[in-house]
Formats: sequence, C-alpha cells, structure tokens
Amino acid sequence: MNTRNFLKKILRPNGKMHFLSQLQQNASILDVGCGNNSPFDTKNILPNSHYTGLDIGDYNQIKPNKADSYILSTPENFSNEISMFTNEFDAVISAHNIEHCDDRLGTFQAMLKSLKPGGKIFLSFPCEQSKFFPKRAGTLNYYDDPTHKYSPPDFDSFLVTLKDYNFQIIFATKNYKSTSLWVLGLLIEPISKIRNRVMLGTWEFYGFESIIIAKKLKPTRQQL
Repeated sequence: MNTRNFLKKILRPNGKMHFLSQLQQNASILDVGCGNNSPFDTKNILPNSHYTGLDIGDYNQIKPNKADSYILSTPENFSNEISMFTNEFDAVISAHNIEHCDDRLGTFQAMLKSLKPGGKIFLSFPCEQSKFFPKRAGTLNYYDDPTHKYSPPDFDSFLVTLKDYNFQIIFATKNYKSTSLWVLGLLIEPISKIRNRVMLGTWEFYGFESIIIAKKLKPTRQQL
C-alpha cells in the first residue's frame, strides 16, 4: 500500500481504502464504476486479488490498468452486464457510481446478487441534502456534476433493499464525517469558499458522502 492510500485508510475509517484493506489478499472483487485509477489503487492494496472492473468509459485512468478483467458497457446495458455474475465475488465496490446510473435499483440488485454468501458490498454516493449545498468546483452541490442523474440517491431505500436480500448492515451513515478530516475541513472552509472549490476535508465538513457497508448472509433452511 502506497503512502497516499495508507493515509486514506487511516484518515477515513470505513472509507473505500479501509474497506479494501479488510479483505482477504486473494479476494475476488467487482468494481462497479472503476474510473479514477481504481484498478491500480485496488491492486496496489491487494496485489493477489482477482479484480474485475466495469464502467462505460475510461475515466481518468492515468496509471497502469492492472485489472484482471476490464469490461466497458453502455449506460443502457450496465445493470444487465452486472447481472451476468451470480454468487461470484467476495466484494463489490460501488464508489460514487450509483448516482450516474439510469437504473439505480436494477444496478444495485444485480450487485447484491453477484456477491457470494459472506461477501461484502461498499456503496458510497452523494447525500440527499447535497442538492442544497453550496456550488463549488469539484462537486459539493449534487448538481455541480452534470453527469449526476435525477435527484440524489435515496439512502433509506438501499437499506430496505439490503434487508430484502438478506444482508447484514455493518456500517451505514447518511453523512460521513471522519473526525480528523472534519476538523481539517472546518479550518480550511474559509479558503474553500474564497477559491470556490472542494478541498481536502470539505466533503467531511459538510457530510457530503453517504456510505453503506453490508454483508451477504448465508440463506437459512427456510430460504433455500
């Protein structure tokens, strides 16, 4: 794990890097919306994992793509592409992808079905209140990003779906605020305002991000 990812793990408990660091070294991983060098970062943390990335384009893939499998789809076929996998992965990552999807429910259900019993999902997305946040470069208001669809995702509806699919909620927060980054965000908020852009700690100060981590339970005899 490089220094940048190590700091993210420490400063953002229950964030994406912390989630990855808790997985087995040989975990099979599906990364739904795998832009921003996610294949490289994941393999940097878990070099022996089997990584499958799925997206609709090569978004900010500046570093070497170390994916074992890299799938490019269309927005219309995105959820169908995920539904090709059933009980196959130890972990699914969906970090700020679901807000870009045409079919949020279908995509989410397909992700849940793709996990093995005992597998875990990491889901993050802009909070529902973000549509009222100030507009800033780097996205603080939900509508700052023109590729965001509809309104912000419904946090509670994801929890209901997880329970319907026999998942145990491990961690869930509508407004993620790690203490250290919240304090940093508070201190640099005047600078962020003046520069009119998101800075380190801004998301945590506002609670911009919703995060859900859940585990797929083994079916009971009655469910078999």
